[in-house]
Amino acid sequence: MRIDEFTEEPIYEARMVWRKVGNKIKRAVRCTAGRREGRVVSKPSQCNAPIDYKKRISLKRTKSRFGARMAKKARRTKRFNTISKRVAKLNRR
Repeated sequence: MRIDEFTEEPIYEARMVWRKVGNKIKRAVRCTAGRREGRVVSKPSQCNAPIDYKKRISLKRTKSRFGARMAKKARRTKRFNTISKRVAKLNRR
């Protein structure tokens, strides 16, 4: 028995978006439910995958040390990189 048999409305766990991988644009999925809600992943099944806490703590430490620098670099990339601009345009509703 599946959960969609109990409700009339369709169930959406993820929606399609575009992401930048290197200098290419790839199709990806933004999780709308699950442990990774709001995150962009490659497959919808990853939205409920178990979280690797070692990686999570490592990124937390890196962000605490270099967070401002990372944000500044990301802002610059999003402003000047043509592929980043194209991804932003594709993801507008």
